[in-house]
Amino acid sequence: MYMMAKHLHLTAVALSIILFILRFVWLQRNSTLLHKKWVKIVPHIVDTILLLSAITLCFIVPFNPMQHPWLWQKIILVIAYIGLGFYVLKSANSTLKQWGGFSLAIACLALAANLAVTKQALIGL
Repeated sequence: MYMMAKHLHLTAVALSIILFILRFVWLQRNSTLLHKKWVKIVPHIVDTILLLSAITLCFIVPFNPMQHPWLWQKIILVIAYIGLGFYVLKSANSTLKQWGGFSLAIACLALAANLAVTKQALIGL
């Protein structure tokens, strides 16, 4: 069960990142592909699977975020990634703001990946 949930989670992570980068490229090119119905639906499905698989893993392992600072830090970074993604794709009104938000979102992903691999908190509290 653990391996299945982990593989599902990692697949959803990869798809989420690919879709975010793809939509960002389309945004920068003013592509009509960005307005296709599937582009508005599929990322939400992938992110829901990502969230559900993460919750499932927390129950299988079991990790309590309050006992593992790296886990709550990862959760905060993922929430920041989601917020920045929304900002970049929906709210940012200039190319500079879009690139700034995109860069910060990618940085959040890199830090979250580091936490997932090392299981060492960035900030020791």
